[in-house]
Amino acid sequence: MCYDVASGTRLALKYAKHRGDDASVIAKLEQELALWVKSADTHHYVSGFAHPKLMVFTNDKPFEAQFFQWGLIPSWVKLKSAAKTLQNQTLNARAETIFDKPAFRHAAKERRCLIYVDAFYEHHHYKGKTYPFHISMKDESPLCLAGLWDEWVDMETGEVINTVAIVTTKANMMMAKIHNSPKLAEARMPVILRKEIQNEWLTACNTEEDKNKLLALLQPLDDALLNYHTVHRLKGKEAIGDVAEAEKEFVYAELVF
Repeated sequence: MCYDVASGTRLALKYAKHRGDDASVIAKLEQELALWVKSADTHHYVSGFAHPKLMVFTNDKPFEAQFFQWGLIPSWVKLKSAAKTLQNQTLNARAETIFDKPAFRHAAKERRCLIYVDAFYEHHHYKGKTYPFHISMKDESPLCLAGLWDEWVDMETGEVINTVAIVTTKANMMMAKIHNSPKLAEARMPVILRKEIQNEWLTACNTEEDKNKLLALLQPLDDALLNYHTVHRLKGKEAIGDVAEAEKEFVYAELVF
């Protein structure tokens, strides 16, 4: 699964170039994102359970950067208490069931998005302890994750809240080795979309054939395209916190990997 990420810590131009090839699109995005990169919404490490805002490009505004809360709240939820509970359960959406699960099926058909992050974290289990790994693109480009989004209205205040879930798939070979929790039936990883297929994830879904084409995109990325390294403790008393050092490699002498 994917519950922890680094987000917004790279140069605005890197995000802009990863989203488009047209010079005018890149220039406009770079200008918009420059402010975000300097803002308080950027993180070297953040838990999804804190529901941070992540940068997204939606199917209805594919070249406009927006910032939605992580943890999808379906539009049909009425009570705020139910929304808060459900949001902790919808950080991730399994690719195999997005068109079936009540929380995701409307979004899967009508509201898909690209979620941009710098890296994500997973914990490896070894001799009763867990060791955090930082996973990023080998070419230092942003990770473009397949996402679902929805719009929820707080009936008490009238506030409109946009939220997202990260779509996950079966792990590639290296992620299966890292994500080895004995509590899980299988190892998972977020769906990382290569630049050349990003826009396909945002296309309309009107027929069964359209749905099958979308599902075919939700494959594990080749592990040769990713970098993996252990980092300082991210949780518990030894947690390093949301600082740049959280992303840097830290070697555990006792870990055999």
